[in-house]
Amino acid sequence: MMQRRSEIKAATVLVLFLVGSAGPSRGDEADAKAVATIDKAVKALGGEEKLATIRAATWNSEGKFIRGGDDNPFKVRVTFQGADRLRMEFEGEFNGDSVKGVTVVDGDRGWRNINANARELDADAIAREKRMLYLMTAPMLPGRLKGKDYRTTADGEEQVAGKPAAALKVVGPDGKDFRLFFDAESGLPVKLTAQVVGWNGEEFEQEVAFTDYRDFGGFKRPGKIVTRRGDTTSEQSVVDFKVEPDLPASTFDEPK
Repeated sequence: MMQRRSEIKAATVLVLFLVGSAGPSRGDEADAKAVATIDKAVKALGGEEKLATIRAATWNSEGKFIRGGDDNPFKVRVTFQGADRLRMEFEGEFNGDSVKGVTVVDGDRGWRNINANARELDADAIAREKRMLYLMTAPMLPGRLKGKDYRTTADGEEQVAGKPAAALKVVGPDGKDFRLFFDAESGLPVKLTAQVVGWNGEEFEQEVAFTDYRDFGGFKRPGKIVTRRGDTTSEQSVVDFKVEPDLPASTFDEPK
């Protein structure tokens, strides 16, 4: 009986050895490639230690919306903290009309005030804004994609602006996916694609291109961001970027 058990044990060890020696599964290979791509991006954007200081930040940009051949100038100021606090202020001209507004999300509550018309956001609108927040911050803080709230796998290589780029497929905290592309040489994020929902519930395939990287106090950020959604294109030039170590408590209050 003892000899029989020894033979079974030896056979089991041999099978495990042979299976193990065949190398990692394709999923493990994809995950390893994804981690390598993320680590390279983190280094290119300023390094792990530097990016770890970004718990909250503010940036300003200006540009234009292009629709139907018309250019509509705008300015936007974005402030975020963590994964669920966002304040976005914007002003511009749309079809000849001046528009000024602010959207705020503070955890499970949110508000939008456009031209002094204020309303509280419902749960679906808050979820859309939180998705927008993680889509905005993922290229800035790619190290987050290795966290428990994301599932990230390598998704091949494609040409972006005529250069090879490594693609990642990412499933976000809300269970929805997007793709993020990194320049094969520099490691910098160069494109993001995602299915998004507009204010009125309409769905769009959104493509965002990141170019003209600049140094903002040791942080690499794209100087130009071009977003295409449906028949509308926005071109933004980033004016500044600031890490916020101590935001005022009122930053994410209901806008009046």
